[in-house]
Amino acid sequence: MADPCGFLVINKPAGPSSHDCVARARRLLNTRRVGHGGTLDPAVTGVLPLAIGPATRLLPYLDGRKCYEGSVQLGLSTSSDDLSGSLLTEAPWPALSIAELEQLLKGFRGAQWQRPPAVSAVHVDGERAYARARRGEILELPPRPVTIEQLELTSWDQQTGRLGLRLCCSAGTYVRSLARDLGEQLGCGGALAHLRRTAALGFQLEQALELEELNPDSPLIDPLQPLGHLPQRQLLEGEWLGWSRGQRLSGTDAEGAVDQAWVILRPDGSLAGMARQRPDGSLQPKLVFDAAG
Repeated sequence: MADPCGFLVINKPAGPSSHDCVARARRLLNTRRVGHGGTLDPAVTGVLPLAIGPATRLLPYLDGRKCYEGSVQLGLSTSSDDLSGSLLTEAPWPALSIAELEQLLKGFRGAQWQRPPAVSAVHVDGERAYARARRGEILELPPRPVTIEQLELTSWDQQTGRLGLRLCCSAGTYVRSLARDLGEQLGCGGALAHLRRTAALGFQLEQALELEELNPDSPLIDPLQPLGHLPQRQLLEGEWLGWSRGQRLSGTDAEGAVDQAWVILRPDGSLAGMARQRPDGSLQPKLVFDAAG
């Protein structure tokens, strides 16, 4: 019997790690081939896409954009840039109007450089930053390019110093870093108070299963669904054998799309694999399901 191929979306609760969710899925679905689409810290809830079987190879082709809802606590800074870390500084937050906060947020929209938290999964000399930070090393990670496409203020409580945010951002963006940087701009410090991911890799919270609902009969999402942002090319009957042997496909009508990823469909419309467009317009196979020897 063919391995199952598709996606599951988990509404991760607070507490378990992303790896814990993967381990549960492996056990219940009786397969080792389970991968997740973007780590969520144990305290963070929300959308955790799981790729099952051959779909694990599709993760690099999914839309990396992610959306969140959360809150930032002003007046303190911590070692992890959220409330789980050790307290580093405390300071009173200024009196702020909604208009002043809106003006502040403008500076954090768009493409920018962002310094990851010291307690993060970023590799430093071949080791995760959080492992070094937990040994007491002082880390100042280099900034990385990120894009915050949308950033909205959803609430502000002057009395408690707590502000609510809604945002959509590129892969690699740390909301904890955003909380820290907002606090630094205000001169009082800031740390992420809570966070929920509402969308990731083309999947929405409305599609998610509760972790305890996951079972061996949970239906998989068709792998074509999260690939809908990419162009498609359907094979003709006479092209199938050549494709399965790794031969290039004839050119496309697309212009200026060198290295563009393409979804390749079998003649019956099911997923055959992925290709990249070459300068001459031909499509070079990169991922071939059911490859011929």
